[in-house]
Amino acid sequence: MIELLDEGDEAFTEEFETLVTGLVDRVGQYEFRTMLRDPDDFRGAILTIHPGAGGTESQDWAMMLLRMYTKWMEQSGYKYQVVDIQEGEEGGITRATIEVEGDYAFGYLKAEKGVHRLVRISPFDANSRRHTSFASVFVYPDIADEITVDIQDKDLKVDTYRASGAGGQHVNKTDSAVRITHLPTGIVVQSQAERSQHRNRETAMRLLKARLYQFLKAEREKSREELEAEKKEIAFGSQIRSYVLHPYTLVKDHRTGWETSDVQSVLEGEIRPFMEEYLRQTAGSVGR
Repeated sequence: MIELLDEGDEAFTEEFETLVTGLVDRVGQYEFRTMLRDPDDFRGAILTIHPGAGGTESQDWAMMLLRMYTKWMEQSGYKYQVVDIQEGEEGGITRATIEVEGDYAFGYLKAEKGVHRLVRISPFDANSRRHTSFASVFVYPDIADEITVDIQDKDLKVDTYRASGAGGQHVNKTDSAVRITHLPTGIVVQSQAERSQHRNRETAMRLLKARLYQFLKAEREKSREELEAEKKEIAFGSQIRSYVLHPYTLVKDHRTGWETSDVQSVLEGEIRPFMEEYLRQTAGSVGR
């Protein structure tokens, strides 16, 4: 193709440049994936979002994060399903769980685990004051049926309830949603995406397997500090990343120092540079 460029075809030159740019990007992705050495990095992922204290403010921030992550998933070619979501009374969400299908979804998304902080002029404050909101993100590898996790029926508390919705004809009139509590660990999972209680139970059990697997894996590796870090209060001093909309615009990752002033692009799903910088800096300890 380079030899053909000598003919001076302008359209061909543009095509060549586009192909080279795409090739460089693909090679960069493959080179980056060689740093994802954890045995679970290649798997799909289960991502959960919970707002911190602050009522509607934090619940709205949790909804913004949900949108940011689903935008990133769409842009990255990942398939996803929101298997559980609970809307807040005045706006936003009080929780959300997303299943993400695709190669290395967990490898990338594990960079997002932690507390995310938002600073902005509140749209819910009549006096237009500045508010700080927090939300936590947890990520687990989707182990599907590849790995056996021993779960005893006697250790489970299963509750059914009516799935929530925006109202109208699509609200499920039966108690099809399922909540499962694993009594020994206190882990709680929920699913309400399906109209069938049986299907929701299957999904909830899959979520429980993934969370138990991650819990037991951390224990085997004696990662007590990691387990305790996940229980940190969703508040000041514990955030991994800050998103500032006022009095200036800035998104900064406190673990790596990576930052950008283009907050809107980040909220539209342009988070890959933050993920890659974090994974690049931690690559030396991954898989040890």
